[in-house]
Amino acid sequence: MPIFTAPDGTELTYHVRGEGALLVVLPGGPMRASAYLGDLGGLAGHRRLVLLDLRGTGNSAVPDDPATYRCDRLVDDVEALRAHLGSARMDLLAHSAGGSLAMLYAARYPERVGRLALVTATPWALGMPATGEDRLAAARLRAGEPWFEDAFPAFEAWLTGTGDFDPAFAPFFHGRWDEAAKEHEARADDQFNDEAGDVYGSEGAYDPPATRAVLAGLTAPVLVLAGEVDGGPRPALARRAADTDGAAREPSTADV
Repeated sequence: MPIFTAPDGTELTYHVRGEGALLVVLPGGPMRASAYLGDLGGLAGHRRLVLLDLRGTGNSAVPDDPATYRCDRLVDDVEALRAHLGSARMDLLAHSAGGSLAMLYAARYPERVGRLALVTATPWALGMPATGEDRLAAARLRAGEPWFEDAFPAFEAWLTGTGDFDPAFAPFFHGRWDEAAKEHEARADDQFNDEAGDVYGSEGAYDPPATRAVLAGLTAPVLVLAGEVDGGPRPALARRAADTDGAAREPSTADV
């Protein structure tokens, strides 16, 4: 598998799928190995996907300094990947928590971004976190599903601070709770770096006013995609993020 070296000497890996124009993919989690993305639902049939394993995840090495797991510090790794690939500009697709990393990268290196796609990305980097009520409102849309009555009380307790995280409410993190989703969920524990995830959005990771100011001048087209039953973000929050981002001069959000 391809390997490159980050500025601090950490060896990082990426996975190439498909052929065509380059599309660099940043995974979510935060700090989940990119394997869960597969071929992005067949997108590898149209683009050459380069899926980055962020430091400390997947096949990438664990850094000497755990502080480098912070989102703003990871921007250096994305830029090192671009340089390694030899591309003056690259299209970026980021999923979920990876969206904030993509926003920070675009803010620091706007000239390096050809196109940007943010897929169900909570816009922490813009100072717009999804709220507990956002997640509960989306969850209530699932009331007709057979597992809802058993899962919802635990989910509500967790979001209101009266209960702990419970695997029983995993269905709320998937648009469809089918066999594929269950298999996907079963692999999650082996793909997450929990220590890194705790550092990812820690104090100092984001400067929302500065990021919004720079992105307002971004000339690259931006697609913001949100799902109706995904509470983080709900389509309304995704649209607010698109409206804030000057790059999305014609914001495109889709309820899927």
